[in-house]
Amino acid sequence: VVLQVENLWKQYRLGLVGTGTIKDDLARFWAKLRGKEDPTLKIGEANDRQTIAGDYVWALQDINFEVKQGEVLGIIGKNGAGKSTLLKILSRVTQPTQGQIKMKGRVASLLEVGTGFHPELTGRENIFLNGAILGMSKSEIRSKFDEIVDFSGIGKYIDTPVKRYSSGMYVRLAFAVAAHLEPEILIIDEVLAVGDAEFQKKCLGKMKDVSGEGRTVLFVSHNMPAIRQMCQRAISLKNGRLLHDGTSYEVIDEYLQLSTGLEDGIVPENYDAAIHGRNGKLLIKKVHLVDEDGKPIKKILFRQTLKVLVEFDALEEVDDCYLQVCVKNLEGEFITYTATIDQNRFLSLKIPEGKHYITLNTSFELIPGSYILDTGFFTIRGHDTYDSIPEIYKFEVLHVASNEMMSYPWNNPFGYINTSGSWDLSPGLSWKNPQYV
Repeated sequence: VVLQVENLWKQYRLGLVGTGTIKDDLARFWAKLRGKEDPTLKIGEANDRQTIAGDYVWALQDINFEVKQGEVLGIIGKNGAGKSTLLKILSRVTQPTQGQIKMKGRVASLLEVGTGFHPELTGRENIFLNGAILGMSKSEIRSKFDEIVDFSGIGKYIDTPVKRYSSGMYVRLAFAVAAHLEPEILIIDEVLAVGDAEFQKKCLGKMKDVSGEGRTVLFVSHNMPAIRQMCQRAISLKNGRLLHDGTSYEVIDEYLQLSTGLEDGIVPENYDAAIHGRNGKLLIKKVHLVDEDGKPIKKILFRQTLKVLVEFDALEEVDDCYLQVCVKNLEGEFITYTATIDQNRFLSLKIPEGKHYITLNTSFELIPGSYILDTGFFTIRGHDTYDSIPEIYKFEVLHVASNEMMSYPWNNPFGYINTSGSWDLSPGLSWKNPQYV
């Protein structure tokens, strides 16, 4: 274990610096010298942006976790959840109100664009400045200098004062310095989003190399695919509290489930769909995955055929529409779709006025995981939308299979859709059939 966080709390007072009086400031200072608890400490509000009452706020509350050597830990949560406050405490930028942190080795932090850079110094001088702050000798920094400049891709501007750098150039140089000066613990906040796609790819590759060398990485990002790719383990924060600690797949799925849409498949009467182009002729009321008996199901077996039941009202006759059902992951990426349209002959549905039901029988072979449905009625020709309801029904594909196998054969999913096909073996090869339990 190279990092251990025990009973960590951090409180801020809103609107003021200090306690507000000289007497209380002196009492706080005297208590700190004697190692006593802050006598002015008050019970504060949770760090909930919807709540504005109170003068004190707990940015972090009772945080406990540990990180082992060589581990890449993802830290996720909404804005204001306490991620940056946690990293600032770990980087020793600020002190915790209560609790303690035990760390082994040098820590390099990349918390925001330009952190640790002196704007008047050149890129070259800032590399040596950062290395000195990390406790490295000048000869050690020189040995890494060319590698840092090459990785950053800004060699042409290395002798230019960094105050003239763009935010992208700042991040390029800052990450190159932090990653190459061999810290035991590398802390990275949501700064890579400033870089371009090519540089982000380089950074993710470098972080993998760093962890492969036995060094530890703490990675904060709102980019869930990057967290999945980089981290085997993750923690999520909400209103300053540690919400979940587990594998990155488990933590990300739980986090994303907190912010999805209607989810239960029922559209409320007061649902405002104007932003989705609803023209009022067709109104979707319910969308469910159903079993053979027509009962809604939230969990389906791997390789199980899906039935999508859509209940809707036609306020007038419509004769030029089709129904589309899209499957997305919880990160909002579209995986696949099915529709009533015949793309070869442009056949359209003719729907009389009244209440109707449509059942779609599909054969998606989705890999185990959590998914959500988008549903809508659209015109065959043109770009009109009769009704469109995003994120209306959330469901889970289990590892247990419906046939052929007892379970999905791998611990972690690969991709999203299982594509089947036939394989021809060359002479000398033969099939083996392992028994999955």
